Amino acid sequence: MAELRVRYFAAAAEAAGREEEEFAATEAASLSTVGAVRARLIAQYGEPMARVLANGSFLVDGVVSRDDATAVGGLVDVLPPFAGG
Repeated sequence: MAELRVRYFAAAAEAAGREEEEFAATEAASLSTVGAVRARLIAQYGEPMARVLANGSFLVDGVVSRDDATAVGGLVDVLPPFAGG
C-alpha cells in the first residue's frame, strides 16, 4: 500500500486537532481496513475520537462505511455523526 491520507471533518477534526494527516507507506500497510484505521485513531487520539467514531462513519472511495472489514485505499475521510435528515 502507498501512503494513506486521512481527512477529518467537524467534530472529528476537533478530536484530532487537525484537518488531515498522512501515514507513510510503512505504517499505511497496517491500516488496510476501516477497523484498523478506527483502532489506530482511537489509540492515537483517545476518548474524544472514540466518541466521534462511536456513531460516525468513514468515507472510502466515495462510499460511506461503518463496516470494519471494508478495505481502504489511499484516502479515508472521517465523518462525525450528522444531525437531521
